[in-house]
Amino acid sequence: MGDKPASIRIVTDTTACLDEAFLQAHPIGYVPQVISFGEESYLEQAEISCDDFLKRLRDGPTLPKTAAPPPGEFVDAYRRQLEQARTILSIHPSSEVSGTVRSAIAAREGSFPGADIRILDTRTVAGPLASMVKQAVAWSESGVGADEIMRRLEALIPRSRAYFAVGTLEYLRRGGRIGGASALLGSALQVKPLLQLRQGRVEPLEKVRTRLRAVQRLKELALADCPRSGEGWLSVMHGDLPLEAAALASELEKELGLEPVPIYRLGAAISTHVGPETLAVGFFV
Repeated sequence: MGDKPASIRIVTDTTACLDEAFLQAHPIGYVPQVISFGEESYLEQAEISCDDFLKRLRDGPTLPKTAAPPPGEFVDAYRRQLEQARTILSIHPSSEVSGTVRSAIAAREGSFPGADIRILDTRTVAGPLASMVKQAVAWSESGVGADEIMRRLEALIPRSRAYFAVGTLEYLRRGGRIGGASALLGSALQVKPLLQLRQGRVEPLEKVRTRLRAVQRLKELALADCPRSGEGWLSVMHGDLPLEAAALASELEKELGLEPVPIYRLGAAISTHVGPETLAVGFFV
């Protein structure tokens, strides 16, 4: 016996980089991150588009700042979902790089102390987070119970892999999210850094000499470790490199024999820290 599909609703946030078509097709809660340019603050996607953000990022004299959604945004999202369901699965990015989970917990404990709201720190972000959200939605819609969905999601956490080729470490340094990758700063001008999300933190993977080699390494990492069964939920991510992302996804599709590999455009909150010249792959081993 398990929960009926309608008894479970999913909530996530804009670091999952979900596209509008998916959001329209499924009744999930989608909580915006906060982007600030000086004294002006915007809710990601709701009040500032990705294109407008990138223009301001490139043209502006100072780097924008990001903040987790305030608890009030989660209160609103949870209230709407609890009108339709008795259980909420709230699925969010690593607490090592974002305060989103803490904000969600504050909203639950402050406004819904008796509600069945289960908050998950996925220890990842972007494409792998999107994959976990999409699987949770699919499982809930097919009648899998909340306990089993949470068990499956928790089992995916240690299997998650995400690798990023960034144009520069400057965005991560100035945004304070550089983590262990700070070891690469001294040679940042001479190398193209390849980073990984490891145990929820940004860590260095290796240094390569050219952009072409960095992209090739992303491909090699995916080919070496991503399951060919389709259950690795491989994805490609980019800041503002749609042609490079499409080419990489196409090559991986052919070599791995997978269905179309989804491409996620990194939103404003993530691009603030990794920069627009970022290309990445994510999957589960």
